[in-house]
Amino acid sequence: MTKRTTAIKTVMSAALGAMLASTAQAQEVTLKMHQFLPAQANVPKLVLDVWADKVQETSGGKIKIDRFPSMQLGGKPPELMDQAVDGVADIVWTVVGYTPGRFPTTEVFELPFLVEDARAASCAYSKMFDEHMKDGEFKDLKILGTWVHGPGMFHTNEPVEKPADLQGMKIRGGSRLVNQLLTRAGATPVGMPVPAVPEGLSKGVIDGTTIPWEVTTALKVPELVENHTEFKGPALYNLTFVLAMNKQKYESLSAEMKKAIDDNSGLKFSVFAGGVQADADGPARKIAVDNGNNIVTVTDTSEWKKLVEPIYGQWVADMKAKGIDGQARIDQAKSLMSGECKGMTAKL
Repeated sequence: MTKRTTAIKTVMSAALGAMLASTAQAQEVTLKMHQFLPAQANVPKLVLDVWADKVQETSGGKIKIDRFPSMQLGGKPPELMDQAVDGVADIVWTVVGYTPGRFPTTEVFELPFLVEDARAASCAYSKMFDEHMKDGEFKDLKILGTWVHGPGMFHTNEPVEKPADLQGMKIRGGSRLVNQLLTRAGATPVGMPVPAVPEGLSKGVIDGTTIPWEVTTALKVPELVENHTEFKGPALYNLTFVLAMNKQKYESLSAEMKKAIDDNSGLKFSVFAGGVQADADGPARKIAVDNGNNIVTVTDTSEWKKLVEPIYGQWVADMKAKGIDGQARIDQAKSLMSGECKGMTAKL
């Protein structure tokens, strides 16, 4: 074999290798999606898996999404947002309030007795995200969805109907603002991620928790406490969620792959996700009913609303200190939920 032939073969081999590597890259990218709930819980099963499957399908199989539930990639739930920023995971689903104060504008949808419909609120959240948050507090992330769950409520070992009933109780609070409500009612707020709730209840670390109905199924809450307090009209509270992606990973994708993600993200997906979570409340509530548990429905919420009035004032003051017009955000959220977002539905 001549030196010239050897050189040609070397060049051809290198070119073939580069071509194969390029083809493999064009064919498939695998993304790691990380979150804190068990795989069989409602959000992973009914929202995240549906979204991931749809992206894979839309991409023609060029995107593969590996799912890692229950913090299988390591760390704790409050670290998920940084895992997305740092690239530990490519995509994360998390509760925004796990990092209190870091993404302040989202808290408008966590104010007590503000949200009545999860779909309308998720729509308003998505629109306000695009206007106020995308290039602000979330500038280091590619946000794929923004939504809220159905009505947050109390699940306790003793009945709760009025604020005084919370006196002296240790309650796991769902957010910074819920903790303020608990404190004002004379309860002791206890911070813990959702997966820790069953152990907290069974060991008496907490006397109750604030979560929506749909989460109670995976956590077996109706087996651990017998009392549940729901509110007629606007919810006691709601939590905000994001499905967030590492920005650099998103930018590294081909235009076709980006489109597959974008076509299944944003407003439509956000409304879908919020609606799915809210719809899962009914079957979960039925489990507690069938179990013979005591369900308290508060129809006159005037005493509760009076209790939380100072929370609104403090939130507006907190936002002002950050250069944000909090009252304008409240007014805009209310206007969107009662206006263009009212009655909105969406499917993937």
